[in-house]
Amino acid sequence: MKLRLLAAAAVAALVAVPAFAQPKTIKAVMHSDLKVLDPIWTTANIVRNHGYMVWDTLFAVDENLQAQPQMVDTWTLSDDKLTYTFTLRDGLRWHDGKPVTAEDCIASLKRWGARDTLGLKLMSFVASLEPVNDKTFKLVLKEPYGLVIDSLAKPGGSTPLMMPKRIADTEPGKQISEFVGSGPFIFKADEWKPGEKTVYVKNPDYKPRSEPASGLAGGKVAKVDRVEWLAIPDHQTAVNALLAGEIDYIEAPPHDLKSLLLADKNVKLEVYNKIGAQYVYRWNTVVPPFNDERVRRAAMYALDQKSFLEGVIGDARYYQTCDAMFVCGSPIENKAGMDGLVRGNFAKSRELLKEAGYDGTPLVMLHTTDIAVLTNAGPIAKDLLEKGGFKVQMVPLDFQAIVARRLRKTPAQDGGWNGFMTAWLSVDMMNPLTNSMVNASCDKAAFGWPCDAEVERLRDAFARASDAESRRKIATELQARAVQYGTHIHLGQYTLPTATRSDRLSGVVTSPIPVFWNIEKK
Repeated sequence: MKLRLLAAAAVAALVAVPAFAQPKTIKAVMHSDLKVLDPIWTTANIVRNHGYMVWDTLFAVDENLQAQPQMVDTWTLSDDKLTYTFTLRDGLRWHDGKPVTAEDCIASLKRWGARDTLGLKLMSFVASLEPVNDKTFKLVLKEPYGLVIDSLAKPGGSTPLMMPKRIADTEPGKQISEFVGSGPFIFKADEWKPGEKTVYVKNPDYKPRSEPASGLAGGKVAKVDRVEWLAIPDHQTAVNALLAGEIDYIEAPPHDLKSLLLADKNVKLEVYNKIGAQYVYRWNTVVPPFNDERVRRAAMYALDQKSFLEGVIGDARYYQTCDAMFVCGSPIENKAGMDGLVRGNFAKSRELLKEAGYDGTPLVMLHTTDIAVLTNAGPIAKDLLEKGGFKVQMVPLDFQAIVARRLRKTPAQDGGWNGFMTAWLSVDMMNPLTNSMVNASCDKAAFGWPCDAEVERLRDAFARASDAESRRKIATELQARAVQYGTHIHLGQYTLPTATRSDRLSGVVTSPIPVFWNIEKK
């Protein structure tokens, strides 16, 4: 009897103790492991994704890709179209508790503007950036520039993320060493283990906008306590983990494993980036053989879009061939320069290589091994190039190693490179000023360093154009010249469904970039 009474008392005591709520954690597998933390220093998509977790932006695009104020409360433009005045929202604070100031934003814009393709163009029109008070600053132009707000809302590549002045003052070519943001999540640097996991926790002091979340704009409400990005490079292992309920989210499962996911009623496959992405073969124009325009054109003939997309994606529901360098479906879609370029014309490719005196030295082609949408892209591009008369030496590397190596201008056989397959968000490619592949400003251009005065003249004209019709006409001329010169070759568009545990997660935002605010977990 005495034992029974003691047991009853113990049970009663346990019931009386209040149950503490377990932290809600989303466990996600992203398209790549995070090894670099500075979203201004690199254009890598995974680093950009990381940037949106930690930092915030002055403006942001909604799900219709229209620019909306984000950190900015109000803004005005002077009658002469030269002075923009921006006032920040109340309650903006850095993760260390200090208020966000106009000086912080000015320093952040200057650092971004020293590296990003669109930032460089914007800053070439800027006369000054001036603080008015702690919450207000002015951007003064040398001449009218119609893409100021679009530039500040730029969603992809190097995004103009706001950082504390002491961090933003870091020399643009050097990576930052502090990761203090003002966004809805806080980066846990003490738990970051490259090759294993990246951890973010809810920022309890974040003040979201009052509007509903829409794309990258609106109210960024963190509805979970913690987000863990787990590094699982083997795609089958990641899919098995989702099916077993060990993780909640896979950003970009490969197409050949979709059938396994669709067979589970607790798994949802949904395309959240509706505009998708564009495949690109990028070559290095400063070293042989792609320093010869004829060799670049030979590769254009060899790299057949349809064969490439069938091999890499396979499922026609998720890809489309497209001759528009600035993306099919965009306001400036055009086929200029592509009419006479018959893809898969291997005989023409070999003819041009012979004319150029190509000596058969193998192309050093960097091959991404750890990103699902690129693992098949390299071998298929290699096969097409070889059919066109090239010899190709494929160098397998993880993506972060490629990010470092592609910055080298050394000869390809001495640790440099000749070309590689990559993919860019379509939202980055649909504007000549955000499309870094078409930037032909020589040493200031993106890796590959195309150099063509006419391309740059047309990009400047596009920036100055005051109306949509003028921009469309200029974009057509620009594509024709970029194709003739050979800045790169675009290889079609694709979309990727994201896989989530539908029995646990809801509220995933339709956005060109994966974000974790607004997601609820049961």
